[in-house]
Amino acid sequence: MSAPLFLVEALPTGDTLTLDGPEGHHAATVQRLRVGEEMLLADGHGGTATAVVTAVGKGTLDVEVTSRGYVDASVPRLVVVQGIAKGDRGELAVQAMTEVGVDEIVPWAAARSVVQWRGDRGVRAREKWAATAREAAKQARRAWLPVVAGSPDESTQTVVRRIAGAAAAFVLHEEAEERLTTAELPATGEIVLAVGPEGGIAQPELSAFREAGARTVRLGPSVLRTSTAGVAALSVLSTRLARW
Repeated sequence: MSAPLFLVEALPTGDTLTLDGPEGHHAATVQRLRVGEEMLLADGHGGTATAVVTAVGKGTLDVEVTSRGYVDASVPRLVVVQGIAKGDRGELAVQAMTEVGVDEIVPWAAARSVVQWRGDRGVRAREKWAATAREAAKQARRAWLPVVAGSPDESTQTVVRRIAGAAAAFVLHEEAEERLTTAELPATGEIVLAVGPEGGIAQPELSAFREAGARTVRLGPSVLRTSTAGVAALSVLSTRLARW
């Protein structure tokens, strides 16, 4: 089993570190790491370090850094515009997309989103998505923490601008004829993938995305849930881009 990964604000400049706070508590109390065990540290921006536990305290660990590394950001960058879904479906999507390698998730206030993020509720909902992405990145041993955009969400007009500036943009749509498995992909830049909410993407939104340069694509004969469509599409892209 690979060593567990813990996220830190900044990697230590010296050879030792005391891991405290939530990450220290998780390592010492939940994971129950012991002296001599190996762990990974990451700053969420590509920097990594391998360390060995030298002492265990109450909710803290002292570690000694044994090696350092850096993981380059993936190119092209994969961005999923995720229509806000009801219940925990949005969080399930965020978790799975993070595990399979998404680089940025954009919460989209689509016309047919049953749930609307407004005021404090919206801020809390976005924070929950960000926390979910953080934990999933740790589980997946990712050196790069996905960005969760929005303040707290993004409008269709903002998404249109994002699509217009992308190297390629695709909208998952059940009536599309082109397949994502054969669509032309750029070697650099940003690939934006739009996933609608439970009710799908409204025609005015679809038209605006197309006018901005997006192409409608499908994954196969099945109609996937909003919580799984982005994951499936990212799996296709990761394979085609040789990330996997």
